[in-house]
Order: sequence, then C-alpha cells, then structure tokens
Amino acid sequence: MKNVSDVDLRLLRIFVAVADAGGFAAAQAALNLGASTVSTQMAHLERRLGARLCERGRSGFRLTEKGRAVYDSARRLLEAVEGFRTEALALDARLAGDLRLGLVDATAGDPGSPVIDGLRRFGTRDHRVHLHLAIDTPARLEQRLLDGQLDLVVSAFPRHIAGLVYTPLYRERQVCYCGAGHRLFGAPDSPDLLAEMRRERLITRGYWNLGDLERLGLSEASASATVDCMEAQAILILSGGYIGFLPTHYAAPWQAAGRLYQLLPGLLGYDAPFEIVTRKGATVSRAAQLLIQDLQASRSPVAEPAPRA
Repeated sequence: MKNVSDVDLRLLRIFVAVADAGGFAAAQAALNLGASTVSTQMAHLERRLGARLCERGRSGFRLTEKGRAVYDSARRLLEAVEGFRTEALALDARLAGDLRLGLVDATAGDPGSPVIDGLRRFGTRDHRVHLHLAIDTPARLEQRLLDGQLDLVVSAFPRHIAGLVYTPLYRERQVCYCGAGHRLFGAPDSPDLLAEMRRERLITRGYWNLGDLERLGLSEASASATVDCMEAQAILILSGGYIGFLPTHYAAPWQAAGRLYQLLPGLLGYDAPFEIVTRKGATVSRAAQLLIQDLQASRSPVAEPAPRA
C-alpha cells in the first residue's frame, strides 16, 4: 500500500473495529454491516496489504503477527488523521473548515424540530465553515459517522449501536395512515379496527427494524412492501393500496386535502425520539460543538399530538 486513500482509511477503520470487537460477528453491530460485507472488506484490505491479518476457526478469532502490527499502526494513523483535522481547524481564530451534518429525510416541515432554527443560530456566528448536509437512512448515517465521513447526525434510530454517543434532542409524532380509496378510509375507531388493519397490506420501513409491524402485533412475513425513505412510504399509502406510518407533520397537507386518514391514532400513534449522534472517542470539532449547542438551544416544548381530522 504505497498511498493511503479514503477507501484505505475506511478499510482500516473496519479492521480496527473487528479487532476491537474480537471477531467478525461481534463487529457487525458496531459497524452496522452484514457479515458478508465485513468479510468482503477485510479480504479487500488483506489483498491491499498482501498479508493475512487474522485467523478464524473453531478456536476463535485472533490476529496474526502481521495483523497485530497493522492494528497498532492503523490505530496511530486514524488517531493522527483525526487529530490533524482538529488542530488544522483551530489555527484560525474564527470557525473554519468543513462541518459534515447528516439528517434523515422528510423533517424540514416538522414544527417541533430544532434543526432549522439551530442552523439559523449557527449561521449568525462569525465563521468560514463549509457545511456539508447529507440526507440518508438512519443505518447509513450511523455507518458514515463510524467511517468518519460525517461529524454529527440528527435522526431517530431503532436501536443504539456501540461506538456512537446518542444525546436526546426532540420527538416526532408518528401515526398509521391509509389513503383515499382504501377500504378503511374513514373507518371509526372500534375494537374491531385493529384486527381489520392486520389483514391489510402493510408497509414496513426497512431501517426501522420491523418496529411498524410489531406495533400491529405482526411478524416480518406480514409485510407487503418495504421502503427506505419517507417519500416512498407516502407514495404507497397515497395509492390507496397500503397502510403505514408517517410523521403527522409530513402527512398533514394530504390529510387536510382528504387524501390521508389516521387509523387508531390514540392506540398506535407514538413519538419517535430524535437524537444527536457523534462518534465515541473522536475529537468533536469546535464547529460541531457549537452547532450542537445551537440545536439544543433551539428546542421547543414537545407539542401535543395534532387532533384527528
């Protein structure tokens, strides 16, 4: 490996995570990657270095002699990269450099979200920060944070993973909907409605770890469609052929137009906790620290769930 690229740094971070976890399987949760992906990336790194880094078998996982040397060097390299980046930004008395923020989609219209007001506060500061704003799924945002591609993330997550620090920020109301033309559209709340809903085509958000199905008391096999973003969820519900959960602020315009209808909001509605996430052990830049402060200062009291139309 004559030159170290961004790809090489990513492979080294995966290798360090595997070594720290004591094996491929144990590292999957920390990396939020599947077993085949971890194995492929490790094999790629070994080809790049021309050496076998670890042994796996019935006796368990262990680093080879060369693997231990690479691990120690990789640790020093990754820490040095992070340290250089932080020190370089501190050379200027004013805030400067890059700030990489990750968000989940369809949050701009939420009156309870402090993100827009937080960015407005940050924008009033005297700075020369170049802001990079990425929209992705919660799982991808976590992975990009672990890979060092993002500095902080604001999103809701089905679970917490090792290697990241989660700080509560606000909550977003979620309710189950059907679209105009669906046979349950306009159905009044009743003891029988939940049983009726369980017989309908339900959408699950792939990144939400089957939480939508569990709220209805259904198994993974009950899903009729899977999506990875809120736009796709809304399209299928609006088609009138599916039911599924949406944030109430996102669904409000369609609900007001008579195109969406809430199903058992009192029973099935819930508040999804949104959190600020950073990488454990990483140096948080001054710009990121101040943006976090501005986000927290922009929080408003949790709004009551909107009344059902």
